[in-house]
Amino acid sequence: MSDKKEVIICLGSSCFARGNKKTVQAITTYIKEHNLNDLVYFHGGHCFGLCDKGPIVKVGKTLFEDVDPINVLDVLAKELEE
Repeated sequence: MSDKKEVIICLGSSCFARGNKKTVQAITTYIKEHNLNDLVYFHGGHCFGLCDKGPIVKVGKTLFEDVDPINVLDVLAKELEE
């Protein structure tokens, strides 16, 4: 797993209520369509403590705020580019 880029999506109640369920689907689809399954470790996590800035996605060591199913695609393209 250490070779994989880690992508964590907050599944805390605030982020989840703000639409992270659809963002989970968008990330899963992106990873599959770009054949990144062997390069990305995608999983849910608990609250990052920034509920007022959520939904939150963490890629590597970087937190992204106000993420939705549309803008997460830009985040993934930028952060997972090799």
